[in-house]
Amino acid sequence: MKLREIHSKTILSVSKIYDYVINPYVGCQHACTYCYARFMKKFSGHSEPWGEFVDVKINSADLLQVEITRKRKGTVWVSGVCDPYQPLEAKYQLTRRCLKILVSHNWPVVIQTRSPLVLRDMDILKKAVNMEVGFSITTADDSIRELFEPHAPSITDRLRALEELHNSGIRTYAMIAPLLPGAEALAEALEGKVDYILVDRMNYHYADWIYRKYGLEDKLSDDSFYRVSRKIALMCRKSGMDCRIVF
Repeated sequence: MKLREIHSKTILSVSKIYDYVINPYVGCQHACTYCYARFMKKFSGHSEPWGEFVDVKINSADLLQVEITRKRKGTVWVSGVCDPYQPLEAKYQLTRRCLKILVSHNWPVVIQTRSPLVLRDMDILKKAVNMEVGFSITTADDSIRELFEPHAPSITDRLRALEELHNSGIRTYAMIAPLLPGAEALAEALEGKVDYILVDRMNYHYADWIYRKYGLEDKLSDDSFYRVSRKIALMCRKSGMDCRIVF
């Protein structure tokens, strides 16, 4: 892992998904095979494979302290092209420091992660006026998870973290994206743990080789994505969960 501490010029960036996005890190230790953020290599100057470098924006909180007073209040996504709770966050606490600032200014925040490390910041999350915490969970089958996300936390750990957050009164969601084999069992697994579910298909081509290597090509078809997403939606409807298919 190539680790580099850098000083960023800005931290509160305009987003196409929400009003703003904060990325305290460039690169991600989780190194998920399908990750669309691999395109960041083009702009970061790194030649290392995705998942083998991380730039730490050590001035993230200092920048945010200034920028938040100069910009119109809006919803902030934490994060768009890295996991804000990847392992390095345990040491640097950049996400935690940024959350403190956002919450103290009563800005709406949407967190998206794969890591139970988010539970460390429960004290901040509970103080927020408008906070959502979501987990990316792509399959209910941990053996499939190991093929596509070998360095990410287990499915069981993510589900437990979601349940703890939800039971603490924090609004939670699950992002089933990309839709990997075994995802259909997530509707039942997520019951009582989230306020809503988002479902998106595999539309990134970085991991197509895994489907071919393990004989999963039939799971990569449009028909398969359609059937699995509709099955998840139907199961959610029966249990009263809000499920939104976004493709």
